Amino acid sequence: MRKMVPPSETLRHPRGLPFGSPNRCISDFAIALSKFLASLGTSDMPRTMNAFVHDMDADIRVGDTIRNPKFVENSKVKQFDKVIANPMWNQKFPQDVFENDPYNRFSFGAPPSNQSSDWGWIQHMFASLKENGKLVVVIDTGVVTRGSGSQGTDREKEIRKRFVENDLIEAVILLTDNLFYNTTAPGNIIVINRAKEHKGEILLINASKEFAKGRPKNYLTEENIKKILDAYFGWKEIEGFSKIITIEEARKNDYNLSPSRYVSVDEKEEIQPVEDVLVELAKVEEERKEVDAELREILTKMGFEV
Repeated sequence: MRKMVPPSETLRHPRGLPFGSPNRCISDFAIALSKFLASLGTSDMPRTMNAFVHDMDADIRVGDTIRNPKFVENSKVKQFDKVIANPMWNQKFPQDVFENDPYNRFSFGAPPSNQSSDWGWIQHMFASLKENGKLVVVIDTGVVTRGSGSQGTDREKEIRKRFVENDLIEAVILLTDNLFYNTTAPGNIIVINRAKEHKGEILLINASKEFAKGRPKNYLTEENIKKILDAYFGWKEIEGFSKIITIEEARKNDYNLSPSRYVSVDEKEEIQPVEDVLVELAKVEEERKEVDAELREILTKMGFEV
């Protein structure tokens, strides 16, 4: 942790410190700072014990980060140099939580909370960044794809578009499946940086084949970690592993930022995780209800009983 955050910098973790058990220290997590994920998972260990084990000075406050954040200064969420989190994927909040936020955290748009509040978490983290801050979030793969290629407007895609067009997304790293303890689905690491060195570019790393088989979960070896680190810190394009795209390329691909779209590691057809399919189904169901309501209104005006 001391390697991750110099004494002059502050770190914010909206959901507790850190991830995993003592041998899965937080320094294994932070792409933006020191080392990458040796493995990931959730932990039942009390946050205070985790901070003690990792020799960290921590200000831990129990609360509801989205509804009632505890780190607040001058009517805004407190800002930090670095923000990291592995929030609950596809969590749902009432829509008014985002639309009536007193801290102005969701200025890029309210996520479709009846489907997934992933971009709500990311926007909270972004609002918690200082002027030159950087955030790293571990999140489901659908966050960078949902809505792309579909007709009409999609709130998740529109939020993602704003992050891309404002040149804030620095990198997206696709991880293998069966790496996390609460799901078998693969995940993404998204790096958002207010002070990008490589302006107008996004690094996409397809690390889906970088893992070792474990029981019960897969894990990243030191070699896997080094390969990811070398590509990220060296800002490298590696055939079959990483690609640098421009904002214009992201725009042409309808803001789909999935590394597997740009970097193919095999000829097999990509299978969408079940969690993402369920979110898409919820979105279709919402659209059906909206169309039904409009149709009923039209028929009622025409004098038909419905």
